[in-house]
Amino acid sequence: MKLFAISDLHLNYKTNCHAVEAMSPHLEDWLILGGDIADTDVHLQFALTLLTKRFKQVVWVPGNHDLWSLPSDRNNLRGEEKYRRLVSICRDYGVLTPEDPYTRFLGEEEDYLLVPMFLLYDYSYRPDDVSRDKAIDWAIESGVLCTDEDLLSPEPHASIADWCAHRCRITEQRLLEAPRDVPMILINHFPLRQDLVFLFQYPRFSLWCGTKKTENWHTRFNVAKVVYGHLHIRGTNTRDGVDFLEVSLGYPRNWDQERGIDYYLREILPGKK
Repeated sequence: MKLFAISDLHLNYKTNCHAVEAMSPHLEDWLILGGDIADTDVHLQFALTLLTKRFKQVVWVPGNHDLWSLPSDRNNLRGEEKYRRLVSICRDYGVLTPEDPYTRFLGEEEDYLLVPMFLLYDYSYRPDDVSRDKAIDWAIESGVLCTDEDLLSPEPHASIADWCAHRCRITEQRLLEAPRDVPMILINHFPLRQDLVFLFQYPRFSLWCGTKKTENWHTRFNVAKVVYGHLHIRGTNTRDGVDFLEVSLGYPRNWDQERGIDYYLREILPGKK
């Protein structure tokens, strides 16, 4: 049994939808969906309908796109309500979410605890000489402004940063209460460390990429690997002996359609790729 991962399917693009339709079945294996699956509930249901039939178990975490409140959304759900709606959809398909008990994955040599997380960002990935109050202006100076500022509501929290702080607190407590003798696979849409944010074209987009609150989680807890997406820059980086795996597919311009989507499925365990 293998554990695969992919994120940032962005199914509002037809090219990506067709790619998911063509994904090969792995009926004995598990799949991590690392967020930004879709901008709408309809596309999320499309993905889960297909993928829950092709994998033994699917694990999901939300990305920022998943949480957008679009003007065309008939439910008009925002913030926490939108997130809860997505969790409910996942549960309808038997998909594990950040709201479910952490689940053991039976590896070839040892078990692992799969830890899906929903943590958001708090604008702390910025230079020390840029204050929080000036952070968005600092990004705009370089022509960068994330669409989240218009479409991602924090309701009922006062701000995205407040929502992020809330999610970090409850997740940290759950990690403290988790079994310490089982190595963890942490799963989050956003990178857990600022030094993993390699944005050469748009470096100031880092504001919308995570929180410094999680910088040392890979050493504080018994972590074997960290799986994330968001950046559309696939790769592996090692910090303190822990592999951080960016597993995104991305927009059609970010991947080679001739290779097919199976090429972009990342094998996390046993991790022979």
